[in-house]
Amino acid sequence: MEKLIELQDIKKYFVVPNGLLHAVDGINLSIEKGETLGIVGESGCGKSTLGRVMLRLHEPTSGHILYDGMDITTFRKDEMVRMRRYMQIIFQDPYASLNPRFTVAQIIREPLRLHKLCASPAEETERVEALMEMVGLSKRAYNAYPHEFDGGRRQRIVIARALAINPQFIVCDEPVSALDVSVQAQIINLMMELQEKLGLTYLFISHDLSVVKYISDNIGVMYLGQMIEKASKRAIFQRPLHPYTIALLSAIPSLDVERKKKKIILKGEITSPINPPAGCRFAMRCAFAREECFARDPELCEAEPGHYVACHRHREIMSGDLTYPS
Repeated sequence: MEKLIELQDIKKYFVVPNGLLHAVDGINLSIEKGETLGIVGESGCGKSTLGRVMLRLHEPTSGHILYDGMDITTFRKDEMVRMRRYMQIIFQDPYASLNPRFTVAQIIREPLRLHKLCASPAEETERVEALMEMVGLSKRAYNAYPHEFDGGRRQRIVIARALAINPQFIVCDEPVSALDVSVQAQIINLMMELQEKLGLTYLFISHDLSVVKYISDNIGVMYLGQMIEKASKRAIFQRPLHPYTIALLSAIPSLDVERKKKKIILKGEITSPINPPAGCRFAMRCAFAREECFARDPELCEAEPGHYVACHRHREIMSGDLTYPS
């Protein structure tokens, strides 16, 4: 398949009083057209920052972002405005991302007018109504305001606005984490239907591994700004190779009462993302860490076809010689 997005050694550092905060540190990845790449990790790992950097809502400190072969890190502001037609974002909190003074119709119409995609007001109205129907909003919502809706329908408004200009790539920044479980399922199913219908490509950011497993084709696991494991969802869930990924998967609730699954409790201090020292950033919490882990950064290498991991001891985990106690 053809690559739509490619990141080459992307870094994003923020200046803070004590030095540089390494929010995203040397990320390399690619997303193929029509694919959903899920990004998981605990709060503060840099996954949301990564999504914003991909769209240049945050300017990268260094590295290159390739969109359909074009290096958009070199684009001027006016060129990036035109690129917004192809790259959109769905934020975590739908109410915070909607203008409370605009009606639903005005919210969805705004990007159409900004990019001058309709020849007349009548064409705009027709397009807005078609988008509302596509995302499951009734016609009576046309002149309503965001505060009149629940979280699920607000997120449908956000999705309609994102789709208004026919994008190819959408960053989904925890789009269902603020919703009830039943509503989450509705929104996820809607996004999957739209992807199949419109040929969309997603970067899906979440801390909920169950949701990521359901919607994603491939999964990347982040820890303190770095990609520590990336593989197909099947490989990640059936044969994780990084100690952190193994610990994350152990925390997923299970309805199988007969299956005794031990939760792995991570202990130790979290390495500071501000001027981090050399070595693996997970070493302070890793039960398998040895001297090499504290001295040298592990590289993200291909442990087996399509399965990448950054761990000095991944071969021992692969062979079964290194396991968490049961």
